[in-house]
Amino acid sequence: MNRLPSVDFLKWFYPGMHIKRWLVLVVIGVAIMTFGLSYVVREAYLEGLRFPGFMYWLTLQFIPRYVRGAMFMTGAVGLILFSIWKLNQSIISALAPHRDNSASIVNTIYARRFLGRGPKIVAIGGGTGLSSLLRGLKEYTGNLTAIVTVADDGGSSGVLRRELGVRPPGDVRNCIAALADAEPLVTKLFQYRFEDGTGLAGHSFGNLFIVAMSGVVGNFEDAIRQTGRVLAVRGQIIPSTLENVTLSARTSDYRTIHGESRITEDVRQNGNGSRIHQVYLQPHNPPAHPEAVRAILDADLIVLGPGSLYTSVLPNLLVQGIRRSLLASSAPKIYVCNVATQHGETDGFSVRDHVAAIQQHVGKGCLHYVLANDNLSETIPRAEQSRPVALDDDINNGLRLVKADVVSEENRYHHDSVKLAQAVMAVYYNHDASRLPGPEPEEALVPSLE
Repeated sequence: MNRLPSVDFLKWFYPGMHIKRWLVLVVIGVAIMTFGLSYVVREAYLEGLRFPGFMYWLTLQFIPRYVRGAMFMTGAVGLILFSIWKLNQSIISALAPHRDNSASIVNTIYARRFLGRGPKIVAIGGGTGLSSLLRGLKEYTGNLTAIVTVADDGGSSGVLRRELGVRPPGDVRNCIAALADAEPLVTKLFQYRFEDGTGLAGHSFGNLFIVAMSGVVGNFEDAIRQTGRVLAVRGQIIPSTLENVTLSARTSDYRTIHGESRITEDVRQNGNGSRIHQVYLQPHNPPAHPEAVRAILDADLIVLGPGSLYTSVLPNLLVQGIRRSLLASSAPKIYVCNVATQHGETDGFSVRDHVAAIQQHVGKGCLHYVLANDNLSETIPRAEQSRPVALDDDINNGLRLVKADVVSEENRYHHDSVKLAQAVMAVYYNHDASRLPGPEPEEALVPSLE
């Protein structure tokens, strides 16, 4: 049984939909036609044309004229509403026969019109944390830019990187899946990971798709763009650099580790006495992607994280062009702290420790707000060696600590995309630009663009 018309119909009349003017024009046309028909009928009646007897009952002449007029107008409005509702269903069934039955064309138009006017938000990071953030933010704006690291050298991405010489597609794939407006089945297909097969086991379909697209269009960045077009991505995904970079780390016990996938594992194997002290890229000064720099400078809001601190968030900020444009931007900058520590990377870290690591690598002017989870639990299921990130009373260096419940109840090791997006947007809409520290002089940005 088809659902009845819902309150969604009222969205046709929202400002900015570019629909009301045409509805009004239709009503005017119908009214003019009605007036013309009434003149013809009146003239025929005055000329003595005899109507069949049943017309007396059909036109409700036994009811006063004012009441009849009100009844006819009410019936006409009902027919118009019903016809628009059925027209909406017919258009959807013709243009998108496999679309969710609960979808409506008015919601599609509403999303396109209003999300296109949303704030320009740049999210910097990688891994599942960034994709969780993007999945929530895409319901607030269509002007999203995800800047992702290309330092991944483990798993399927690492194999493809070593064997084919391509940039690691894993983080890009996660972002595309999170921002896709395509069919849910297509998104699941994009994230599907092969479990068997010689040479295929461990690879995800999305990784192979992006690599194949790179071969078709000729380069990695065009492959990202075309893949996003195929999956109707809301926003854009940009690598922080196109250089073939390697992430390296220095530990507290004076060791040097090369390779993103080896850093955490090496620290875990060396016990509690070893901790990551500093990370850096090789080559040391890779050029930033120009579109990433432009997106940061044009942003209304910049969000760092969530994600693995040393292996997902910081690798982007180690690219000098990204770091300099971040410092030069006048937009509010939020760091979304992880909800749980990561074994081998941030063991025992509090919110303040996460912030200190970022400021150590980037500088103290890179953040304005720190968003931290305040829904804490002593244990985290399926992550016995991780603990909730401890909250501090405040954050030094003039940063504003924002506490909110942003943890997923199903998996307390991750953020809830809906809660997180709500908290981030609340910071954006409530921030006072006049109280934010000023950006660095633009002259300092020049080297990053060379």
